[in-house]
Amino acid sequence: MALSGRSGPPSQLALTPHDTELRIVARHLARRRFLTVTAAAAALAFTTNLPAHGAFAAPRLATARITEDPFTLGVASGDPLPDSVLIWTRLAPVPFEPDGGLGRQRVDVSWEVALDEAFVMVVRQGTAAAHPEYGHSVRVDVQGLDPHSHYYYRFRTGAWISPTGRTRTAPAADDATASLRLAAVACQAYHDGYYTAHGHLAQEDVDVVFHLGDYLYEYAVDSAGGAREYTDVVLPSVFNRETMTLADYRMRYALYKSDPDLRAVHAAHPFVVTWDDHETENNYAGAVDENGSDPDQFLARRAAAYRAYWENQPLRADQLPQGPDAQLFRRLRWGTLAQFDILDTRQYRDDQAYGDVPHVPGPESDDPARSLTGDAQERWLTDGWGTSTALWNVMAQQVCFSQRKMDLNAEAKVSMDAWDGYRANRDRLVAGAKAAGVANWMVLTGDVHVGYAFDVKDDFDDSDSATLGTELTCTSVASGRNGAERPANWDTYMRANPHLRFYDGRRGYVRVELGRENARADFRIVPAVTTPGAPVSTAASFVTEVGSPGLTPV
Repeated sequence: MALSGRSGPPSQLALTPHDTELRIVARHLARRRFLTVTAAAAALAFTTNLPAHGAFAAPRLATARITEDPFTLGVASGDPLPDSVLIWTRLAPVPFEPDGGLGRQRVDVSWEVALDEAFVMVVRQGTAAAHPEYGHSVRVDVQGLDPHSHYYYRFRTGAWISPTGRTRTAPAADDATASLRLAAVACQAYHDGYYTAHGHLAQEDVDVVFHLGDYLYEYAVDSAGGAREYTDVVLPSVFNRETMTLADYRMRYALYKSDPDLRAVHAAHPFVVTWDDHETENNYAGAVDENGSDPDQFLARRAAAYRAYWENQPLRADQLPQGPDAQLFRRLRWGTLAQFDILDTRQYRDDQAYGDVPHVPGPESDDPARSLTGDAQERWLTDGWGTSTALWNVMAQQVCFSQRKMDLNAEAKVSMDAWDGYRANRDRLVAGAKAAGVANWMVLTGDVHVGYAFDVKDDFDDSDSATLGTELTCTSVASGRNGAERPANWDTYMRANPHLRFYDGRRGYVRVELGRENARADFRIVPAVTTPGAPVSTAASFVTEVGSPGLTPV
């Protein structure tokens, strides 16, 4: 979602040698269907740049030479499975430098996973390498854990020990677990305010957090941190420009992860992450950016952005980008209670119709050949519904799925960036959910910087048509600054969209408890983000009953 105050075209920036490599390889990988298998493999190895077995690798840094805390960016865990969880950190003793202060040397890092916070009962341990090619990030897919269990983890290099993280595994596939408590967050523009919502979420009793996109924003951040208006900190000028290169994206993640509330929430809960647009560039669509740049140039930028995203998130090797492409859509399960289908609605979409401005639906936007998900992801999603044995089927994704009319005209304008701009694709998914007999369908959404609660209708233009599921949008953590309980368009939206049950424009997150009889959603909000320390409260709560879709306020 676009933010106001966007600057003009980015200035020309000096590229590092590796940024230049990414640009060259992105151009070739964009045409990889014409490459031979050998050439494609060589290009992939060149782009991922992980030292090959038997090849010359970066020299090892003696850890005794690390004289400053390398764990400035904290720890994180993610994508819990019944017998494993991914743990992450990234070494950066000087986080606002392109190399994090470690140069081109690799660093050995030991790790421990324990049943207790004091690490008396260590159950798994080992050593991993932090490669400069991956921004000195470290990820360990810890195997052999017990299902449905909590664990503590930490890292060590030299004399330095990381903060302790707490994580958990999912229940076994056949476990009829009674409940799951999750939270959904999105849209954390650093320059728009403090991450107060994350600080409160770190204290919540939830099993897993879904981050639905816009973890990072590419926009410039001035020396005072924008709306944060620092008086005791002066941010380096390197942040006061739009991110374009791999070095830019890496340092911008370091800036975001310097926030103590963001580090705290990652340490407290495992995350399941997916991106939207700003992790790369506002409202991009596939290989098309909003400025109409040469696709080869944009794919080089996308390769850098995707690479930095993977380096800075608790993602497994399956999500490692291959040049400008990455397999981010994936499926997780929580016993027999829930199946989570995590979507990517940016990488494969057709360009937005009608110049990407609000528009009445028409032949261009309704062309059945147009897609938001891409054909492969659409088939994967509907096939997964067909084989699902879960009570709840939760679709975690980015942009508004439900119809959202923006005015009261007989032919109302809708967003061309959301599912309203790709109605044929949405209709196919609705038909697929019905054909699969998905009885308890929940959509989790980010992007729009407000909290919405929708009834998902069989026919959005007929309020009497069947309700097929629910959609919950989680507002933003900081994007849009403080917001308002009732934005200026509140009355129009509520009247134009009878399936819209709730609309609040303040910052926060949504907390959801899935049970065997119903699901409860609590919209948690903070009154301000431009000053730190605001309290959290619940703006509204809704219940949807198993087997009876639709939201009831409580």
